[in-house]
Amino acid sequence: MSPRQRLSPADRRAQLLTVGAQLFAARPYDEVLMEDVAKEAGVSRALLYRHFPSKHALFAVVYQQAADQLLADTRLDPADSLVEQLIQGMDVHLDYFIANRQAVLAVNRVLAGDPVIQSIMTNELDALRTRLLAVVPLARESAREAVSAVLKSWLVFVQVLCVDWLTRETCTRTELRDSCIGALLGALRPLLAEDPTQGWPPQRPDVDA
Repeated sequence: MSPRQRLSPADRRAQLLTVGAQLFAARPYDEVLMEDVAKEAGVSRALLYRHFPSKHALFAVVYQQAADQLLADTRLDPADSLVEQLIQGMDVHLDYFIANRQAVLAVNRVLAGDPVIQSIMTNELDALRTRLLAVVPLARESAREAVSAVLKSWLVFVQVLCVDWLTRETCTRTELRDSCIGALLGALRPLLAEDPTQGWPPQRPDVDA
């Protein structure tokens, strides 16, 4: 247990979120207890409950912070090719998924029917779709709705495939990433002004990372 420190309310809340994020990443959701969070943070349960009235409330804020950070770290730069942008975005998300395996599984399985958690997920996916739609080179403006629909379906496909992979790694991380990107490039090809498969597949190193 960490020694008790005097912190401002904002700093204490941030500390509790950090501890919560660490525990939710390391353990299945059902095995994380609020008393464990309080113990790791070096605070009383009463203080913890003043900041977060339930485990669900704590997890929801941890997950919202993670979703916000993923969006901030996903760099969609028009100066890069579509392939480069997709690789960067997939790498950011896969790094988070792997480091926070139990939290990701909780979102997609244990809390799959929870409206608060699913709203956070839906908002992130919608934001990613909007940002991707702004950088893909449309063949014609009338193709925008079709491309948007492809992107929406693809993001769900990636979500399902990655959750399955976290449960049972049937391929390498690079193979997973490239399968996801390849699926989108193939689906978008008829709708874009430029062939999105140029520079694809990427040069593979001798040893998979």
